[in-house]
Amino acid sequence: MYQTGSSQIRLPRLVSDGMVLQRDTPVNVWGWAEASEKVQVLWQGKTYRTEADSQGEWKLQLPAQPAGGPYQMSFIASNQLIIKNILVGDVWVCSGQSNMALPMERVKERYGEEIAAAINPNIRHFFLPTRYNFQGPMQDLPPGRWESANPQSVMQFSAVAYFFAKHLYEKYQIPIGLINASVGGSPAEAWLSQESLKAFPEHVATAEILKDSLYIKRIQQREQSDIRAWYARLYKQDKGWQGEKSWTDPNFDASDWPVMQVPGFWEDAGVAPGNGVVWFRREIDIPKQWAKKPAKLFLGRIVDADSVFVNGRFIGSISYQYPPRRYQIPADLLKAGKNTLVIRVISTNGKGGFIPDKPYELVVDSKPMDLKGMWRYQVGATAPPLPGTTFFQYKPLGLFNGMIAPLVNYTIKGALWYQGESNADSPAEYSKLLSALIGDWRKHWQQTGAVSGVFPFIYVQLANYLPVQEKPSESNWAELRQAQLQSLSVPNTAMAVIIDAGEWNDIHPLNKQTVGTRLALAAEKVAYGDTEVVYSGPIAKTATKDGNRLVITFSHIGSGLLAKDGRPLKHFALAGPDKKYVWANARIEGNQVVVWSEKVPHPVSVRYAWADNPAGANLYNYEGLPASPFFLQAR
Repeated sequence: MYQTGSSQIRLPRLVSDGMVLQRDTPVNVWGWAEASEKVQVLWQGKTYRTEADSQGEWKLQLPAQPAGGPYQMSFIASNQLIIKNILVGDVWVCSGQSNMALPMERVKERYGEEIAAAINPNIRHFFLPTRYNFQGPMQDLPPGRWESANPQSVMQFSAVAYFFAKHLYEKYQIPIGLINASVGGSPAEAWLSQESLKAFPEHVATAEILKDSLYIKRIQQREQSDIRAWYARLYKQDKGWQGEKSWTDPNFDASDWPVMQVPGFWEDAGVAPGNGVVWFRREIDIPKQWAKKPAKLFLGRIVDADSVFVNGRFIGSISYQYPPRRYQIPADLLKAGKNTLVIRVISTNGKGGFIPDKPYELVVDSKPMDLKGMWRYQVGATAPPLPGTTFFQYKPLGLFNGMIAPLVNYTIKGALWYQGESNADSPAEYSKLLSALIGDWRKHWQQTGAVSGVFPFIYVQLANYLPVQEKPSESNWAELRQAQLQSLSVPNTAMAVIIDAGEWNDIHPLNKQTVGTRLALAAEKVAYGDTEVVYSGPIAKTATKDGNRLVITFSHIGSGLLAKDGRPLKHFALAGPDKKYVWANARIEGNQVVVWSEKVPHPVSVRYAWADNPAGANLYNYEGLPASPFFLQAR
């Protein structure tokens, strides 16, 4: 941004160099100036005029423009601001929790080629840092800027949003702007406005209490003090730091330590249940050709926090369980022959240890050395669970006021939403919450389009996660997927089904390209009007009794129904009047699926893929899109 004169006029941070404006519809620009000050905007060879109100606020609506750019825009009052490198294209708000927030950096090993090729000035990303407020809607954002995609900047783009934009740009060649307003762990109610929360009395009551900022401050100070004291006691009591040699010392004799299998949890290996510090140690032989070379150390996922030492030197630490452990070992550290790896693990709550089915290896010159197997371990200190933390950013209303309210003047194409994990403990409420959120945002944006005020809202159904259950069982994650399915009744919405793109052991699955691509397919239909695209997998509509069978009909069958792996259909379950589900037989007959079981002569309901992790659920259409999990009552 170029500025001349004394700074009287001020612009919101979204209205800045590199911004993407929404094409083919009137767009808003706004800002602040002296009370009653006259403001001019020069755009596309024309001058537009307005006047600030008594509070110094002003807003202009500029006429619709086709896609194009780069352009510049001038704002003139007693001073002048010039915004450069503006594109006109499609703008998407990308929101939700950690799986939307997760950046390309977290999946760089999987998508190295895509990152290297991410050179596209027509895909741009604006990241919003986490901010909440309970007193009222914020007018502007914290500092931030528009970034064009290149191999360096894309590392901080939302991975899902980037793959979404990449797919759309390749098809339509229209600039794409991504506004990333997402917060890890956030429940849906945190993104609702004060008005929409009225339908949820319990959440309203919480939000009212939190309008007292001193109350919040007192809690934060007490909790931070308790947490600091917990870690201080743990460090003081940790035997690994005591004695003549610390347990990080390569010359420390750990030959009498017990051994356990890594990956695994130390409680399962026989350590008494509890929290605290456990040290792990292993000696590895490095071949001569690897000595003095840089290396990468992959330690999967560790619950909860870890500090890593190689040959006595500290090489890194991660303080919570979810990020992958990927440590760089400098070139001067590894030596030929015996080398010592030491990991100090802190368990703060629940079972501590190493998550299975993750990479545990040392890599030199692209050649891996497997580190799974027996490691020596020793308890350094025991402790009660870490005192709890109140995450105020998860509370009702806060994120709407802090991160959505400052956006609503900015004209957009639509919204992407990847969220639900944090509401899985109360799935019955979710359909109402999600429907309320969609209506709430549309109302605040006052968006015009083919249907007045109804911009496309495209969301992701929860992925498969957690250990596989061998028998039909109840599942909060399945209940929440059903609530997401029901929300398709809201006009101009679509849902990306990713029941095949998750990981049993990671709430943050690495496969973000599938998610982004399926969101983009949905956008082709609901946002771009492509009536030919098959954008969804099969969606169950009805289950009709036919003797001892149920006949299920579907929408979105595409070119036809398919058992993807060529095997019999899996993960169908039937229940009779006793509501006890058993696995059932199922087969495709034309565009329907017939389900039956000798154990259920009078079926009254059917479930498909009804589990936290319905591994092997294999009903697809021929376009390769999976059927949504569902529950249907027979009719």
